[in-house]
Amino acid sequence: MQTSKNLYWKLSAYFFFFFFTWSSSYSLFSIWLGQEINLSGSATGIIFSINAIFALCMQPLYGYISDKIGLKKNILFFISLLLVFVGPFYIFVYGPLLQYNVLLGAIVGGLYLGMAFLAGIGAIESYIEKVGRKYDFEYGKSRMWGSLGWAAATFFAGQLFNINPNINFWIASVSALILVGIIFSIKIEMSHDEIEKAESITFKDVGNLFKLKDFWFFMLYIIGVTCIYSVYDQQFPIYYSSLFSNEALGNQVFGYLNSFQVFLEAGMMFAAPFIVNKLGAKKSLILAGYLMAFRIIGSGMVDGPIGISGMKLIHAFELPIMLIAIFKYLAANFDTRLSSILYLVGFQFASQIGASILSPIAGLLYDDVGFRNTYLIMGAAVFIFTCISIFTLLNTKPTRTKTEPQPTLGGL
Repeated sequence: MQTSKNLYWKLSAYFFFFFFTWSSSYSLFSIWLGQEINLSGSATGIIFSINAIFALCMQPLYGYISDKIGLKKNILFFISLLLVFVGPFYIFVYGPLLQYNVLLGAIVGGLYLGMAFLAGIGAIESYIEKVGRKYDFEYGKSRMWGSLGWAAATFFAGQLFNINPNINFWIASVSALILVGIIFSIKIEMSHDEIEKAESITFKDVGNLFKLKDFWFFMLYIIGVTCIYSVYDQQFPIYYSSLFSNEALGNQVFGYLNSFQVFLEAGMMFAAPFIVNKLGAKKSLILAGYLMAFRIIGSGMVDGPIGISGMKLIHAFELPIMLIAIFKYLAANFDTRLSSILYLVGFQFASQIGASILSPIAGLLYDDVGFRNTYLIMGAAVFIFTCISIFTLLNTKPTRTKTEPQPTLGGL
């Protein structure tokens, strides 16, 4: 069995190169769709919606399999192999299909991106969080390296995109080869009790989650708060680049800004566990919600690149607090045997349901009333749902005496 320190560094490296791969191929996705494939805001919204639909189909499956196999690394190995082909997929399959037929390309792209990134990230995060609980290291301190990986890729992404977008896609495939090597080197042994605990999970256990009102209240927060911020981020690069004298300059500066933001985010990932442990999971979720509302509303009120850049950087403070708080909230209030299902369904799945509904609406609003007015509407919605969550999220961990999920009793 590998040591805690050894596993921490290997899984942190896995986070780094996974996010490096993702950022290289996806951080300028909306710009690629708009400037290279020449799609409208509405068509781009439809693509994001279809991506969300495929992701939400994969998330419950990833969650159930992940909890059922425990700490075995099968899913991470599968995702790593998929990512090796990300460059050829974008260049030779996805782009040409979108130009031939937007709907057909969106469906094929949604299937691949859903499995590899949009649902894959949840499976990876929940797996590493479980390993962290077993080997006593904070998930946030490992996830920090993922933020650094994203920042490292985005620092050059804008410049490389202006030269040739395909360079970013090939870099992503090379990075994925390193992922495969890392996952081969990881060995985690499961005790007999851990194997029995994982194998004891049934579809009934999953079904029991949906009988809990507190689980639905948690998903209400996710759809009304975190989902809207993800929809806000989808076409933000297009708006940002439009504020400059030419698109190429806007793309380049956005790459620098995004990189700086994610470096800040990495630092906050290190500090976030301390903040969340101090405030508690619920208060931390509420704090993250208000920060999101402020950022989105502010994006609709400020003028020029400097003001909008300031709003964008708030993301570096809200996201780490939210992610750490979500894991701690789920672990404190629900059955930990189902940690992957809880995260992938309660957070990722709920987010994608909301995104699949809201992405086309946001795309239409961008075309009809402009980015700034759309941001004001989005921010107001986040503020309202955050206020509601003060009364619906749980304060304390309920006492549980059975292994199956029981109705939680806490609250305000």
